[in-house]
Amino acid sequence: MSIMDVDELYDFEDYFPSMIQRLGSEGFMGELCSGFYLLMDVTKGLITFESLKKNTLVLGLHDLGDDEIVCMLAEGDMDGDGALNQMEFCILMFRLSPGLMDGSKRWMEEMDM
Repeated sequence: MSIMDVDELYDFEDYFPSMIQRLGSEGFMGELCSGFYLLMDVTKGLITFESLKKNTLVLGLHDLGDDEIVCMLAEGDMDGDGALNQMEFCILMFRLSPGLMDGSKRWMEEMDM
């Protein structure tokens, strides 16, 4: 199961575009960093399986299975260490936001004009 499948199960609503409008880009990045710090293992400085499992209640995902947590981590784990550092987490959050991805495409097209 991929994180995209988890989104379908939990009726994911994309608030990121409206958050950027309200907070600005710096404020939004600050919120993403706060989310990372909330979910990370403080001793390792990474979001690990254990830290994510512990925080599933915070995320409203109390019935998420271990295999689904592993899939969520694997979706963003670019260096293969089984955990997410801050950059991997932020990239994953951007990838999971259809509104941000559409906005990015639009901004790139506007720059080519």
